[in-house]
Amino acid sequence: MNSEFNYGVAHLSIGTCLSIAAGNIKGVINEEATKKVESSCLAIKDIVQSSNPVYGINTGFGPLCETKISESDTSTLQNNLLKSHSVGVGKPIPVEISKLMLVCKVHALAQGYSGISLTTLNRIIWHIDNDIIPSVPEKGSVGASGDLAPLAHLFLPLIGLGKVYENGHLKPSSEVLDKHNLNPLILGPKEGLALINGTQFILAFAVKGVERLNNALNHADLIGALSLEGLMGSIKPFDERLHNLRPYKGTKLVAKRLYALLQNSEIGNSHLDCDRVQDPYSLRCMPQVHGASRNAWLHLKEITEIELNSVTDNPIVFNAEDTISGGNFHGQPLAIPLDYATIAAAELGNIADRRCYLISEGRYGLPKLLTSNPGLHSGLMIPQYTTAALVTENKTLCFPASADSVPTSLGQEDHVSMGSISGRKLHQVIENVEYIQAIELLYACQAIDFRRPLKSTPVLEACHNLVRTKVSFIKEDRVFADDINQLHELITSGSLLSTLESEALKNKINLNNDEFGIY
Repeated sequence: MNSEFNYGVAHLSIGTCLSIAAGNIKGVINEEATKKVESSCLAIKDIVQSSNPVYGINTGFGPLCETKISESDTSTLQNNLLKSHSVGVGKPIPVEISKLMLVCKVHALAQGYSGISLTTLNRIIWHIDNDIIPSVPEKGSVGASGDLAPLAHLFLPLIGLGKVYENGHLKPSSEVLDKHNLNPLILGPKEGLALINGTQFILAFAVKGVERLNNALNHADLIGALSLEGLMGSIKPFDERLHNLRPYKGTKLVAKRLYALLQNSEIGNSHLDCDRVQDPYSLRCMPQVHGASRNAWLHLKEITEIELNSVTDNPIVFNAEDTISGGNFHGQPLAIPLDYATIAAAELGNIADRRCYLISEGRYGLPKLLTSNPGLHSGLMIPQYTTAALVTENKTLCFPASADSVPTSLGQEDHVSMGSISGRKLHQVIENVEYIQAIELLYACQAIDFRRPLKSTPVLEACHNLVRTKVSFIKEDRVFADDINQLHELITSGSLLSTLESEALKNKINLNNDEFGIY
């Protein structure tokens, strides 16, 4: 991967966007992008000097679009825009999401259709490069005329207002600018509008959502395979021939991964001639259920990458004589896929909860509640209560925000996407799924220990061994929340998947399809 990325001219992938935000790649404005930005900025100056009204440049905003603004007031208009639209409420969004917003916005502005000045663009890049990240409230966007409120908060520091995070501490922007000998910017015509029109709040949540959901999908297959081994389930439903008859991309990939993880297992081979006809759906339908969620992820990935490389402010400036006031800022193209992905994520939790319940029932030779001394010890009775609570919470979060619309701006904005809510809900659901998966991992590894001395495959044994370095076999009741949190850390840190991938490589097992990566 290149160490530099050229904003505005190169194609921005999800993985590259995340890497810029992580500080692993530096984003720059090259000569080609500089020329485009400067040309667009000059076009705005020509419009201001002309008598032709152009929305947001020499007119008011929203329902005030027919109010003419004098040339002398155009700069004041832009500063006022940032102030008046900073109406967000609630907790600050994660700093990484704010930083992703900055990266997404720079790439959109640097394409040269927004009239932004090079000075303003370089100041935003300064914030990214120095990890001085604005604080943005989580609520207040309806996701239509762009993410107006969160973007206004994001760019208040450009004019010396708002707050920023520096070295983990929240400070007034004016104080940080003074420390670095920087003055607040005086925004030129259209700059305020270019900054706050756009979908970068929704988009940043989508970018991070693609990464987090991908992580959850990969863990779903791994932990599901461990559960199947603990329950002595069959590998036959993952036969490639079966899935070639219904060839969804996600389904075929999951079946391939499960078959590769389970093939030639001692546990699996020990019951080849058993009299069990078929497994419950939560085991044999993993390719169909996990795979459907993967298909939804693929859709979100495709849409997110298109949006990453789009220009979403308004009006769009082709040249001084050719501007279009359109609707590229409307969040609906992202809102619907985000709602779809939220349902997909919730389903990973739903089926995992069923496997937890199945393991605890005392079927297929396992002790009830996975304890050798039931009565005195409750064993793994209660963790499944938590999965039940979390899957129910997720169900309440699955109502699509994009199905709603409340008119704003005195009816000028009479249909809105609510995509900002879609983006935030996706992350709430994924967080719950990560905890559900941690609990399933607790159940699955306990069940496998009851199958000893039989072993699973080398890859699954390596993952089981990693779990046992964090959480020991359960002989008696203890505070299981501690175990759950340890396993949650294994999942969210990527440590478990790293073990899976290194062992798969060592054993020459191909688990991935390039189409399901983020780079």
